[in-house]
Amino acid sequence: MSNDWAFAEPQTHAVVTLKQITEGEAPILLVFHEKSDGDWLFLDGGPFSVEEASLVPFQTIATLDPSIVELAKLPPGWTAKRSARGEPWQCSPSKELPEA
Repeated sequence: MSNDWAFAEPQTHAVVTLKQITEGEAPILLVFHEKSDGDWLFLDGGPFSVEEASLVPFQTIATLDPSIVELAKLPPGWTAKRSARGEPWQCSPSKELPEA
């Protein structure tokens, strides 16, 4: 898969997600590509606390939800969201990160 990797960051790059996503209990519905540092956040769209956050390799996210490859060209400072897994991503400039 490394030859097909579409993101600028390497597969081993750490990204922020939620434990309920990595444990298969929630889908990825909200993605932030931070403008300030280029970090990626993969969230479920609901409220969360810092205790629920998890750092994982980018490849883990791609394995959990291969549709995120559609976001490979999401510019820093933009967000993508969808209403349910399998629905199309809607991309727009980020206003701000959700409160943790």
